[in-house]
Order: sequence, then C-alpha cells, then structure tokens
Amino acid sequence: MKIASALIVFLLILPVFAWAGSTGYRYPIDDSYAATILGTPQNLRPDTRGEVPIKTMVLETDQKKPEIFFYDRGLRYTVAFQDRKAPLVFLIAGTGGSSKSAKIVALITNLYHAGFHVIALPSPTFPNFIINASATHVPGNLLEDAVDLYRVMEQIWSQSRGRIEVSYFSLAGYSLGGTEAAFVARLDEERKVFDFRRVLMLNPAVSLYNSVSRIDGLLDPIPGGPRKIGTFYNRVMAKSTEFYRKGDFVAIDDDFLFAAYQAQILKRDEAGGMIAVSFRISSAGMIFASDVMTHGGFVVPKNRELKNSDSLHDYFWTTLHLSFMDYFNEYFAPYFQNRYPGLTKEELLETLSLRSIESYLASSAKIGVITNEDDFILAPGELDYLRRVFGPRLKVYPRGGHLGNLEYRDNMAFLIDRLRSPTW
Repeated sequence: MKIASALIVFLLILPVFAWAGSTGYRYPIDDSYAATILGTPQNLRPDTRGEVPIKTMVLETDQKKPEIFFYDRGLRYTVAFQDRKAPLVFLIAGTGGSSKSAKIVALITNLYHAGFHVIALPSPTFPNFIINASATHVPGNLLEDAVDLYRVMEQIWSQSRGRIEVSYFSLAGYSLGGTEAAFVARLDEERKVFDFRRVLMLNPAVSLYNSVSRIDGLLDPIPGGPRKIGTFYNRVMAKSTEFYRKGDFVAIDDDFLFAAYQAQILKRDEAGGMIAVSFRISSAGMIFASDVMTHGGFVVPKNRELKNSDSLHDYFWTTLHLSFMDYFNEYFAPYFQNRYPGLTKEELLETLSLRSIESYLASSAKIGVITNEDDFILAPGELDYLRRVFGPRLKVYPRGGHLGNLEYRDNMAFLIDRLRSPTW
C-alpha cells in the first residue's frame, strides 16, 4: 500500500531530543521514541560490505484460500546459506513483519557475515503467514502460534537439509517474535527436532496484552485521540512534505531524515502517535486476513465472498480504526472461548504472557534476553520481572527504545557472541 510506504519515511521525522553523553554506553539517541524511529546512524553500524546470498523462498501449503487472496501462492521465507558447514539460526520477525523486513534483513546480513546459515520466518501476525501457515488463522495465542512456527520450521528444514551442512541450531526473534521464540524453544524440548543450543529474545514483550495496549495508548495524546487517526496522519504528512519541498532535498535519504529531525518537525506526542499508527497499519492487515480466512464477520460480513476485483479501501480504513482492545474483546477472545468452552478472559490473558511458561524460562540455561531500560512496550514492573526470571541471562542497555539500537555495532557484536557461546 502506498500509505504504508509513505509512513516508513515520515515515521523518521522527530523533534530534537537529548543525545547521549560520551561516557559508558555510546549509542547516541537518548529518547526512546526517537531511538525507536531513527534506529542506528549508518556510521555506528557494523561494516557489512560484501555480498550476502539472500533469497526469498516459497513453502507451498495446502491451505484453501478465498479468491481475494489469489496472488498468495505459499509461505514466503528468506534464507542466506554459507557454502560450508556452519551453525544455523532461525529468525522470527516481530509484529506484522515479513521475512524481509528491515530488521530481519539487518540480522540476516550480520549473522551471515559472522558465519551463520540463516532462515528467517515472517511473524504469525503477517498476513502471508495467517493465510498459508496458521492452523486457526487467528494469531496471538502464543502456544498455538508456536506450534504453527515449529511445523513450518520442520518443513523448511526438510527442504533445506540436502543443500547445507549444519553444526548446530539456534533461534532468535525480536519484539513479538522474541516472545514467540521462548514458546518455540519450549516446544522443541518436547519434540527435539532442533535441540537449540541458544535462544535469544530481543526486546520481547512480557505480556502481549500489556505491550499492545501500551502501543495503542500512544494515540491517546494526539488531537482528537484514536478516532482522529486519519486526520492526524494527514497532518503529519503535510508537515513533512512541506519541509521536503522547502528544503530543496535531492532525495528522501539520511540527509533529509536527520535534517527533519533537527528541525523539530514533530512534537514528542506526535512521534509516539506515529509509532502507534505504524502498529495500527500492521494490525489492519492482520485483522483483515484473519477475518476473511475465518469468515468471522468482524470486518467483512459473513455472507460476503470478496472477489479479486473488489476494492479494499473501506475495509482498510475500518481496520485502521480498530484498537487491540476491540480485536481482543470482540474477535480474539470470543473465538477461543468458543473453541474452549469455559475458558475465561483471565485464563486467556495468561496464555498471552511469558508468565505461563515462567518455570521453563527460569530453568533453561540456553535462553537469554536482550532489551533496553527505556523500552516502552514493557509495562511497569515487567523489566524487574525479566531480571528476576532470567538473572544473569538478561542484558539490559540503558537506552535504545524498542529495537532502536538493534543495529548498533556493540549490540550486534554482543548478540553474535551470545549465539556463538555455549554458555551465557
């Protein structure tokens, strides 16, 4: 969608916030929203020059698809294989992420240069996964998402094992993918197909419900609140376009983005609002794909069979205005309560949290967490919870927001070292 492409650019336009001091940890952006949106300056990333044989593959599935998804021919995943025996890392993308999202490609590139085979999977919340690989087509149940992921990993490994030699397997995921990695690792303890040597959870959510509610809450301070999301987006676009026009920039590149950053185009609340809008766009695709696949009647009437010629404009704007609370209360919870009679919302919420597998996480020496002190997807007390459960297997950086410092060279070096090391 053009709107999503444009958003990627304008998400990066923020006011000037304090830059970090020169002592200690040297990631430079001190504000959590700015870090999340701007990421890591190019000159502070690892040197990854050299060819990386990244290929997008398709795993054919036998899922029956509605006509509107005629173009979707299978699950798309991404690989980069060494030409020699090497360890293999499975990667799981974050909420709404494909197997070629920017963060996944950054991880693939760095891990390949470090000597790993890499297989990257889309998030179970990515429409292509919902359509082709989800048994229920209703993402968000961490236990069931893990079963779907594990099944796909087995199928991909079955197709790949004749092409590469693997010394051992590891697993990593970021954001929601980091949380899901823990559940996949626990499932592997039972099935023992991969016997993961190391599992890394990068900026994971402790409670999916809490984290998504906090991101949704970033829309509350914008003028008019969440109901005015379209007006808010258009205003930000207009501000940014005018700055670009007056600045006589040659391209929308790093020079433009950091000039806009320094010009204080957006207030901090507006920056938070744009993070939430980005999340809403990802969620819109998830909700629409799930509703169509289940004939749930949440967005598309149950008796409506969409054709490939039908306009989806109205459905997109409808889903864009749906909050996570709407999805949970009106669609997700009723679906699983219908499947499991007697299941309460409180019991369902427990399954959306690391707390449901706490004893495993506390006792498994192979699993570690990397996160940031200022990661706003963590609710009050959740960072302390991670400290209590993981102890020395938790690495907390003082700043970086939500994944903003993922590509910072010190962070990437530590991440790679943890994947190489047999002990934390």
